[in-house]
Amino acid sequence: MNEIKKLNIDGYKIEISKKVKNGITGTYVDVILEHQHIEHHHEHRNLNDVYSVIDNSSIDEKSKELAKRIFLRVAKAESKVHNKPLEEVHFHEVGAIDSIIDIVGTAILINKINPDKIISSIVNDGYGFIECAHGTMSVPVPATSEIFANSNVKFRQIDIDTELVTPTGAAIIAELATDFITLPAMVTEKIGWGTGSKDLKIPNVLKVYYGDIQEQNENFVVMETNIDDCSGEVLGYTQEKLFQNGALDVFYTPIFMKKNRPAYRLTVMCKKEDMFKLQNIMFRETTTVGIRYRFESRTELGREFEEIDTKYGILRVKKVINNGEIYIYPEYESMKELAEKNNIPLKELYKLDELKAD
Repeated sequence: MNEIKKLNIDGYKIEISKKVKNGITGTYVDVILEHQHIEHHHEHRNLNDVYSVIDNSSIDEKSKELAKRIFLRVAKAESKVHNKPLEEVHFHEVGAIDSIIDIVGTAILINKINPDKIISSIVNDGYGFIECAHGTMSVPVPATSEIFANSNVKFRQIDIDTELVTPTGAAIIAELATDFITLPAMVTEKIGWGTGSKDLKIPNVLKVYYGDIQEQNENFVVMETNIDDCSGEVLGYTQEKLFQNGALDVFYTPIFMKKNRPAYRLTVMCKKEDMFKLQNIMFRETTTVGIRYRFESRTELGREFEEIDTKYGILRVKKVINNGEIYIYPEYESMKELAEKNNIPLKELYKLDELKAD
């Protein structure tokens, strides 16, 4: 609440209460507009006006930027739906205050929690028609549909005759979630329960888990192809292009193919979302006509990069954490630079006391 006050806007109050939906108790947050603001609902704010409110506030910069990105998603959707330039898209005064509180409040809380990643179940919306400021609209409403269409959100309609996802909610989940899957294996620390205002035949409840994911889904791809008619220059260039476009690892293995032809097996490891982009590079740059692939899981240790001050100069290192133990590994390019600068053998840098973890 104190953070929201830093927006320096008035005309509203926030009421937080408990509500029960289908036997489940959750927190209901209601932004109530004061009477004089409801009477002047014909006033409007455009995107720049909303940005000014956010920029002129004293909330932290990270929350400001997140809130502005969410608002931009809404504005772009409304721009396409109503065929207006982005700068001419207006938010109703009443709706603008609601949206500012909802979106900025979400941004503040997300940055306070600071999760490593946010995943969501598939988003469910209803069907039918609703009345709004622009008249009768089908569900999902056009702005929500456009937000989904311009993001990686996975959504579906379910058998509920009403709107379940507002454009504001759609923009928030589109900006925050990196994947839309079933709940992965995780150790849950906390669960938050929020309720909506409507009474539905299903629980009108938002459930949020906070915890540590114990095993990743199979989002790690290994691609392989055998090549016996491609020059070394082409293979080297291909490796560079693959690394530049997101490959996690690329290597060649000498093999013998049919008729005892010397050849190379190209192996590329990447994230699932980069798979087709990298396949295209492999087809375009080499002579292969087929690529095998498989999905695998992998265990990753927590890591962070640091710079340490040594007697030879600043050395960039990677700090890795395993079951509470810390390992420090120097980065090759940084070591090479110091070795050449100080005219010492590279191996001397591995002996530095600074490389010993505390």
